[in-house]
Amino acid sequence: MIRVVIADDHELIREGIRKIIRPQKDIQIVADAADLAQTLRVTSEYAPDMVILDISLPECDGLEGLEELRRRFPQTPVLILSMYAEERFAIRALKAGASGYITKAMAAEELIKAIKKIMAGGTYVSSRLAELLALDVRQPASVVPHQSLTGRELQVMAKLGAGKPIKQIAAELAISISSVNTYRLRIFDKIGLTSNAAIIRYAIEHGIVDECF
Repeated sequence: MIRVVIADDHELIREGIRKIIRPQKDIQIVADAADLAQTLRVTSEYAPDMVILDISLPECDGLEGLEELRRRFPQTPVLILSMYAEERFAIRALKAGASGYITKAMAAEELIKAIKKIMAGGTYVSSRLAELLALDVRQPASVVPHQSLTGRELQVMAKLGAGKPIKQIAAELAISISSVNTYRLRIFDKIGLTSNAAIIRYAIEHGIVDECF
């Protein structure tokens, strides 16, 4: 029996995953969590075989959450579940220790395939992610300023790049307005920009505009 913890701050997503997994006789959801603190607690309590981790937990950079899970529970594989396409975070997630990366737009059977592949000792990558990994090996990308951003900073930048107001970004990421402003200032400092208009131009030029409305 494969014992799984689900970590996602949206109850509907957690319930959706339950519905996908429920018919599987060899997979059991032992607990779920809505933030990183809960995730760490239930992972310690239930010692699951795998954690399915949303990359956008409240008040947490998903990759930082992944790194904390890997530090605290190095033997527990983590499957990243994300609203963002593979181009945005997948390679960074794998390099940070994830055992797989799937998007919420993928078909239900992809989740089951990912769980079983990982539990068989493999790493789950979609066909698109396999292409990106091949390109990353053959043609390492030249260093660009936004590569220095954390996952959360990149999320904020993508939403600013779409022209979203600070208040809306705070609501979508379940963080405070002051936190969004802090991330915005860090983006300015790391990339050398001085205005939201400059962020929008940069995000469009580099293909990192948030397409999830």
